[in-house]
Amino acid sequence: MKTHNKLIRNLIPTIIASTGKSSTTRILDEAEYVTELRAKLREEADEYFAASSDADALEELADMLEVIRALAVTHGAAPEQLEQIRADKAAQRGGFDQRIYLIDVHES
Repeated sequence: MKTHNKLIRNLIPTIIASTGKSSTTRILDEAEYVTELRAKLREEADEYFAASSDADALEELADMLEVIRALAVTHGAAPEQLEQIRADKAAQRGGFDQRIYLIDVHES
């Protein structure tokens, strides 16, 4: 037996069962769910930073995006609303694609 004690994707219990194994799960209450989503985002970020290839990094970014979309819902927004907020910020402040690195700001 291996203990995990972590939030998992919806189909993982079915995938485990398809291998002939069994698992024990429970449904989290709302507060636990938010806590575990935050922990999952940290876990996925750590895995992203440890990724050794572009393909692995993209897999971890996709996982992070899935968690971020779920977190948006817990904050009362549909994933589409989150995307709109992102787009609005990009229109007002720009994105990161120009690689600008701020060193300091001088007072006039």
